[in-house]
Amino acid sequence: MKHVFTLAVALLLATTAFGQTPVITFDKTTHDFGKINEADGRVTTIFTFKNEGMSPLVLSNVRASCGCTTPKWTREPIEPGQTGEITVTYNPSGRPGRFQKTITITSNATEATTKLYIKGEVIPKPAQPAKSTNAYPIKMGELSLKSKSLNFGKLTQGNNRMLYIEYANQTDKPITVDVLLENEYSYIHPYVTLPIVAPNETGQLQFALQTDEAPIGPISPKVYVMVNNNKDLSDTYQIALSAHINEDFSHLSVEERQQSPIVEVSKEVELGTVIRGKKLMTKLTLTNVGINPLYVRRAVVSDPNIHCIVPRTPIKSGRKGDIKIELTTDANTAIAQYARVLTLITNDPNNPVINVQLNWVVK
Repeated sequence: MKHVFTLAVALLLATTAFGQTPVITFDKTTHDFGKINEADGRVTTIFTFKNEGMSPLVLSNVRASCGCTTPKWTREPIEPGQTGEITVTYNPSGRPGRFQKTITITSNATEATTKLYIKGEVIPKPAQPAKSTNAYPIKMGELSLKSKSLNFGKLTQGNNRMLYIEYANQTDKPITVDVLLENEYSYIHPYVTLPIVAPNETGQLQFALQTDEAPIGPISPKVYVMVNNNKDLSDTYQIALSAHINEDFSHLSVEERQQSPIVEVSKEVELGTVIRGKKLMTKLTLTNVGINPLYVRRAVVSDPNIHCIVPRTPIKSGRKGDIKIELTTDANTAIAQYARVLTLITNDPNNPVINVQLNWVVK
């Protein structure tokens, strides 16, 4: 009987404590900005919340999924029955296209973590032509361009960017201009400002990079310009795009960083000797000396004769994992010593990009 009484008291105390816990409710959990103009600058919305519990509500943290979204919130405790606000501002600059961002709220409410969402579509502002007295030195058939390469630089996920190349018709006849982009590069959104360009007119080839959709690490998507419907996929008509996408670790707390994976790997690896015309199979071993699982995002080598296969499963704490490396040579491969750089991309927030030099000899 004594045990029954003790259990009843424990249940009563637990029920009472739960009933005194703050309860957070929102007037909305998603806000759609609709179509907004990049030229108009930042947009803002307010999420109103209420404490429907029996004790003060405190929001300990409010963080956005990327640096383009900035939250501000009521810092003081919210008494039962009272309301507070979370003001969310989105910066569309350099981020054309559709977007959806997450705001994560941590509090002492019954649901310790709550998520809010903003979404919309950014209409890009017209790019301003570069102020230059240079002519258009690049020739693609009848079309003349200022350049045939664009480097987006290093970008963190969520920070999109648009660049452009100006072109001109320096002939005496109209020219049609279009862009051909392979399906695997869906994170690049091309736009031709003047598909039919008359003599002495100029237009722009605009390229918007959606970093949330792009692979992490170095990218070099292939884009071809079709002049007068000519689908020539040679280097003459190729625009060289390049960028390096960094994973966004800005949302990690101090505790999460302390729990993060830590990668250990040799910075220089001897692959050995390969007979010309043969293949060499070897591996690069990684060790996770951190706490959380280590994910190998990519292993990239610019040499087309080297193929890398990363581990399909995460590397647990204290464990090792291998990157398989296949080196191919043929009868035309020069007999010599070689060195290439393998760029390793992982989820180690303190060392996400590691360059490893690969050395080998062809005989």
